[in-house]
Amino acid sequence: MPTPHISQDPMYQMLRLDDVTSFNAARERGQVCDLSGCDLRGLDLRKANLTGMDLTDTYFRGTDLRGVDFRGCCLDGASLADAKVSGCYFPPEIPATEIQLSVSLGTRLRHRLSKN
Repeated sequence: MPTPHISQDPMYQMLRLDDVTSFNAARERGQVCDLSGCDLRGLDLRKANLTGMDLTDTYFRGTDLRGVDFRGCCLDGASLADAKVSGCYFPPEIPATEIQLSVSLGTRLRHRLSKN
C-alpha cells in the first residue's frame, strides 16, 4: 500500500493551509495540481473544486468532504476512513457499499475509469 505524502505543490499547500478559496481560483485559472497519493487527512475540503481530478491513492482520513463533487475523478486506492461524506457526488462506477466500507473500515476504493 502506498504511503501518503506531503507534496510541495503550491496548490496542495493551499489546501493544507485551509485556503480552499485560493485553490478553487487557481483551478479556474487553469492551474494544474496533482493530488494523487497525497495526504489530505483531517482537512476541511467542503467547498473544494475537485471535479475531474486524479485522486488515485489519496488519503482522506477524517477529512470533511461534505458536498464535494467527485464525478469524473479517479479514486482508485483512495481511503475515506472516518471522512464526512454526506452530500458528496461519487462516480457512478463506485458502488455505495464500496464507499461505506472505505468510510467505516478504511478500505481503499477500487475504481478504474472506463476508457471510451
